[in-house]
Amino acid sequence: MAWYDEAIFYHIYPLGLCGAPRENTYEGVTHRLRELDPWIDHIREIGCNALYIGPLFESVGHGYETTDYRKLDCRLGDNDDLKAFVKKCHDKGIKVILDGVFNHTGRDFFAFKDIKEHRESSRYRDWYCNVNFYGNNEYNDGFSYDNWGGYNLLVKLNQRNPEVKDYICDTIRFWVSEFDIDGLRLDAADVLDFDFMKALRATANDVKPDFWLMGEVIHGDYTRWVNEGTLHSVTNYVMHKALYSGHNDHNYFEIAHTQRRLEGMGKSGLSSFKLYNFVDNHDVERIYTKLSNKAHYTPVHILLYTLPGIPSIYYGSEFAIEGRKERGSDASLRPALRYDDYKDAVNSNPATKLIAALGKVRRETPELSYGDYNELRLTNRQYAFSRSYNGRTVVVTVNNDDSDFVMALPAGSAPEYMGALSGEKVSVSNGQITVNIRANSGEIWVPLSSGDNRTAAGIPDTVTQGVQPKAQGTVPEQKAPEASAPQPAQAQPQSAPQPAPSAPAPAQGGTYEEGIIAGLQQAIIAIMEKNGPVTDQMRRDVLNNTHHDSLITWVKSFR
Repeated sequence: MAWYDEAIFYHIYPLGLCGAPRENTYEGVTHRLRELDPWIDHIREIGCNALYIGPLFESVGHGYETTDYRKLDCRLGDNDDLKAFVKKCHDKGIKVILDGVFNHTGRDFFAFKDIKEHRESSRYRDWYCNVNFYGNNEYNDGFSYDNWGGYNLLVKLNQRNPEVKDYICDTIRFWVSEFDIDGLRLDAADVLDFDFMKALRATANDVKPDFWLMGEVIHGDYTRWVNEGTLHSVTNYVMHKALYSGHNDHNYFEIAHTQRRLEGMGKSGLSSFKLYNFVDNHDVERIYTKLSNKAHYTPVHILLYTLPGIPSIYYGSEFAIEGRKERGSDASLRPALRYDDYKDAVNSNPATKLIAALGKVRRETPELSYGDYNELRLTNRQYAFSRSYNGRTVVVTVNNDDSDFVMALPAGSAPEYMGALSGEKVSVSNGQITVNIRANSGEIWVPLSSGDNRTAAGIPDTVTQGVQPKAQGTVPEQKAPEASAPQPAQAQPQSAPQPAPSAPAPAQGGTYEEGIIAGLQQAIIAIMEKNGPVTDQMRRDVLNNTHHDSLITWVKSFR
């Protein structure tokens, strides 16, 4: 067992949270990273014990066009600031992982600048992919090259070049020796060379015990990346999509079917297959914005903390702030926030109370970190499953309906169960518990043995019945209008939305082929959603296509 097996992550995009200028002029150092110190106690207060923060290193703009891998971005401070910040996190029991942006560099990176200066005679010409001195680009370099995502700002590194591989591995060693970090999130891992990732894993195994590698992967068979030779974990984008659309469409079959697919890739429990679960991040819209019924904030997060995997909270979403992509910009997803505006949120904001309560339950319930998953009950609007570990069984129930729902469920051998959030107790009778799931809510039922004095997390009824918080925000400094922080959420009670078309999920025990078709349909819709608005007709076009080869071709067409 490693530290990351019991991790609860907090995710910070530092250039946004600190309100750094959108463009780097490389003129002087501003010590904004020090402003994050108060957030360290907040991270602990809501129950998180690990931090993913990045990108951090010198870059031109948003941070993913690296200029210098071994220097903190001057808009955030200097290397001493980062060293001090990581130490403060460690002093509070918080592990720290950084962004490893190794697929590409910015155009101001030393190797690329040397190519611009010396052209064919540059010793770095093979550091990048397909440098062609008979071509050109919009920068009028007099040569062309491979990039990432169609952006020549992001120059694709040649990861098969031994010098590049050694340079990046030495960079990881530098980060560990200089800053004492505990792991990396690999940007664009789904397009990294596999031999390159194996070299990164060998370096990770060498630099520090339990050094964790997690990769950004959108879709596919996650076991291609998560195994003993490459990465420890990847981003669970398929469950991310299922969590919000399964609630918006009143379709728990989508969430349950997604978990079945993941179980087919790698069994939950004590195995090493633990994916990085999230409901939003710096690239996708905020969960509070995505939810048609804001009350579903509660069951969504109960599932985030109880389904197999490692849960993560993106900064600000514990306050239920809004965040929507605007005019192709991600700026509103990455707002500057003032800690003083939220320092009492655990007491005053129902969303934050919920997250803190779930953090407490997760820390006190090892079954949620190590337990085997077993589906117990499934309808469009109710869903129950268990997590069993070391002879104990925890039962999780969620309800996306506007009415309460009573169900009888198989339980473990304990004589009594308690709702870890509400404190409600129920007796086991004939191997079952009968529980009431409140409307648009859920509960985590933990077994109680004789003399067990476990207490509830203390979440108030008003939250378990549905979150209706008012969000706060601070306008980021030096941001264009589209980069402003989201306006405060004006949450109003809503009736249940009319279900939009959703992927037809097979009933429990559906055929393997049905599962494959549904999975491909979900993947296509998720990719379309990343590219822009998806209409109901576009969804129908996808869902009406049940031909395997056609769907595969459709997926490939996005690349």
